[in-house]
Amino acid sequence: MRPLIGITTYREPARWGTWDVAAVLLPAAYPDAIADAGGEPVLLPTGTTSGEVVARLDGLVLAGGADIDPAQYDQAPGAHTTVLRPDRDATELTLLETALEHDLPLLAVCRGMQLLNVALGGDLVQHLPDIPTAGCHDPGAGLFQARTVTTEPGTALRQLLGSGADVHCHHHQALDRLAPGLTVSARAEDGVVEAVELTGRRFCLGVQWHPEESTDRRLFEAHVAAARNRVR
Repeated sequence: MRPLIGITTYREPARWGTWDVAAVLLPAAYPDAIADAGGEPVLLPTGTTSGEVVARLDGLVLAGGADIDPAQYDQAPGAHTTVLRPDRDATELTLLETALEHDLPLLAVCRGMQLLNVALGGDLVQHLPDIPTAGCHDPGAGLFQARTVTTEPGTALRQLLGSGADVHCHHHQALDRLAPGLTVSARAEDGVVEAVELTGRRFCLGVQWHPEESTDRRLFEAHVAAARNRVR
């Protein structure tokens, strides 16, 4: 059987046909990538999903999206932290905490990696352009910045991707203080943390870039493989 892979979603106003209502959304690239890797994608609606669903899943993907409310890491919003989704924060934190408790294979993408760091006690740089040494990681609405990441020796990511990879980035925030237990497994050319992993787990990997936007399915294949081998 194909393992069930839950994917978190957006709750946003949307228009189609004659309708203009709140909708549960997800870029199709996420479920497509999971299906390509041999998983069965299951969309998890923001605001209505409880931690109980974790017991029915074989793996979890935390998708990208809006900024995390800085209150989650004891800061006030900066001038560029303007699009917040507290309902999504609450839903995903519940799912994440339950997934970690049950050692559910986890792939955390962009915002998802930031949420993993925050949930474990770390914090964020709220606006990368404020850091003089940081290059461009967000070229604008609807665009991705091509960057090269270098993986760290001895990490699970190094085993999956080799010494480095060309990736698609779209993020104006980044990890600052690393949470206890997390290990940096890749950095961009400018030193920005682009991947972390939680050691001692079946599979727990966060990437700041968007692997769903690439034809390289190795991360999704490794995640689905870990989910397939999970013993409930």
